[in-house]
Formats: sequence, C-alpha cells, structure tokens
Amino acid sequence: MNKGSISLAGAVGMGTGVMIGAGIFALTGQIAQLAGPYFALSFVVGAIVTSFSAYSYIKMSNAWPSSGGIAMILQKAYGPGAMAAAAALLMALSMVISESLVARTFASYVLRPFDITDGPLVPILAVGVILFAFFVNISGNRSVGLLSIIMAVIKIGGIALFGIIALWSGGFTFAAASSASTGFDTTGFVASVALSILAFKGFTTITNSGAEITNPHRNVGRTIMISIAICVVVYLLVALAVGANLSIDQIVAAKDYSLAEAASPALGQSGFYLTVVLAAVATVSGVLASVFAVSRMLAMLTDMEMIPHSHFGMSGSIRSHTLVYTVVLASTLAVFFDLSRIASLGAFFYLIMDVLVHWGVFRHLRHEIGANGIVLLCAMAFDAIVLAAFTTMKLGSDPMIVLYAGVAISAVFIYERIYLKRWTAPQTESGH
Repeated sequence: MNKGSISLAGAVGMGTGVMIGAGIFALTGQIAQLAGPYFALSFVVGAIVTSFSAYSYIKMSNAWPSSGGIAMILQKAYGPGAMAAAAALLMALSMVISESLVARTFASYVLRPFDITDGPLVPILAVGVILFAFFVNISGNRSVGLLSIIMAVIKIGGIALFGIIALWSGGFTFAAASSASTGFDTTGFVASVALSILAFKGFTTITNSGAEITNPHRNVGRTIMISIAICVVVYLLVALAVGANLSIDQIVAAKDYSLAEAASPALGQSGFYLTVVLAAVATVSGVLASVFAVSRMLAMLTDMEMIPHSHFGMSGSIRSHTLVYTVVLASTLAVFFDLSRIASLGAFFYLIMDVLVHWGVFRHLRHEIGANGIVLLCAMAFDAIVLAAFTTMKLGSDPMIVLYAGVAISAVFIYERIYLKRWTAPQTESGH
C-alpha cells in the first residue's frame, strides 16, 4: 500500500463510485416499495442520518488516518478483542454484500434490452463483472484511482443529465405521488431509510483508504462530505425524475431496473439504451471501488491479527489472497440471492456495525479526539430507530432474511470470540 497514492479527486471518485453505483440503480425501486410516494424524501433523510454517522469516522480519521480505517477505529475503542474484530468483520462482509448487490444490478440493466429479467444469465453476468474488478484491482492503486475518476465523471454527468431531461419531460410533476393508491406509512418510510443509508455507506470506502489519500488529516473528512453532498443531489434529482415518469406501481414492478423504465417515456428508445449504458458504467465502477476497499480492509484485519489467514496453497501477498476471498464471497452471494435479499443483508450488517462504532467512540474515545457526545448519541439513536423499523417490515414480508441475517451475525461474533478468546482487551499503542 502506497501512502499518498490517491488524490482528493480520486478519493471522491472512489466514494461516489460505490455510493452512486449501489444507490441509484440498485435501490431506487426497493426504496419506493417501502416509502411509497415519498421515496425521494427517503434519500434526503438517509443523507442526514449518514452525515451524523460520518461524524465518528471523520473525527477518528482526522486523528489516526489508516488504510484499516474502521478496523482501527474499533480496535482503539474496544482493544484487540472479539468485539472489535467481529464488528470490523461485519463491515467487511457488508462491503462484500454491496459488491454482489451492484454486480446483480449490472446484470439486470444490461439484460433488460433483451427482456431478460431472470434466469442463469443474471448471476453469470454478475460474476463476470466481479471477476473484471478483480483483474483491474490486481494492477494496483493508480489504475483503480484513474478508472474511478473517469467513470465517476461519466456517470455523474450522464445521470444528472438524465434526471434533468426526464424531469423536464415529465412536466416537473410527480406522477408517483398523484397515482399512489396508499397513504403515508410511517414504519415503511423509516424502514426505507435503512436502504437509503446503504446507498450512502460508500463513504466508508474513503475511511478504509485513509492512509493512501494525500494529506489524509485534512482530505479524508473533506472527501467524505463532498461525496455525500454530490450523491444526495444526484439521488434526489433522479428520484424526482423517475417519479415524474412512472407511478409507484410501475416503479415497484420494475424495481431492479427502474431507471431504464423511467427513461422510455421521458427520452424514448435512445434514452432507454443510454440509461442502460450509464447503469453499466456506474455499477462497474461501484464494484471496482468496493473490491479495492474491502480487500485492503481484510488485509489490514489479517495484519492486526483480528482474523485468521490461510493461503490455501496460493502464492503472492496477503492482499492478493484477500482479493480472491472477496471475489469468491461476492460471487457466491450474487449467484444465490436476489437483489432484495442482498440489500436487506447489507442493511442489517452495516447498521449493527455502525452502532458499535458510535458506541465505542462515545464510550472510550470522544474526549481524546474532541468529539461531541450528543452528536454520537444522535447517530446511535437514528441507526437504532431505522434498524427496528426495517426489521419489523422484513419480519412481515420476508422473515427468512431476518433469520439468515441473525444467524450470520451471531456466527461472526461467536467465531471471533472463539478465535480471540476475549471480548475486549487493554488498548495498545499501534502504528495503524
């Protein structure tokens, strides 16, 4: 890992690459299914909650920039024990889940012109784009940073243009609201914020690459806030554009490819194909950035002795091994789970990890880093409320995914407790 190898622009490109790839194309339809006609507002509330959450990461990264970002935060908060390791592993797994989510979205959009919405081609294409990201990442940081900048510029410009034209074509009305058959459902709306938060969680990619960003004490925080600001503008613009051209029922029916469906009435067949191309660029860059980040986080967890490591007969560095593990896990999820279940798993893993980060910083580190305790408590409360609402909704619509998430999260904590033999430990000075 090369210190200072990622510029401010490259870091913003990486962060927005993960967020926009997952948020707009993978989650718009699912958020609309929960929030109804208020799905555009869900993105705004998600950005507010994410901004509170980002506070902990920014304060910690300003104090101790690290390529192990979240793992470093957790270890400094809880010491080198199972609590820190399990929470860090939840974060890494949520990033792997995001890779599979965005890869499945890539397949859904690319196959839409052929009227293919299911079948073996969806997971095959999803695995293909994950493998592509693997080979690009092997080439090194500078290749990833350059591609992140290029793809971020193309997709943000293209998506913003789509939003403006589609909104204008729809007469600046909001068909989704006027055609809604149901009223406001508070629990459904709050639950939708869990997916909106998932759409913004790419800012953690920046935290995990802290030491590799130029002038990290200053630029990590700047990069996070710039990325969130760019994304909320793009999300809101596109959500309004989709709602101007499709009813809620139409958005939900096409939830895996809702932007492409909204492009047809707004921009015609050429607009439809343009949206498919934009989706492909956005999702590929999302997978690239996510693989880049999670492989480094797993390598850092290995270096910090928070997880065991096996070569499985492979040669090369630990980082090359973690790239392989990342790709294998993401591909497995992309094959066996649909978009809705992948997104739900990601939300459960991420929100629980996020609460543990805030509690650790509040309980052990807030005085050392000069953090405001009220902001930290608000971040925890927002996460808890959203998680409770999301769990309630999923227990009613898909109780098995709640069971899967509960078993998987419990297994992570039990495994780490057995491996490390203690929940917490005295903090030690660390170069990380």
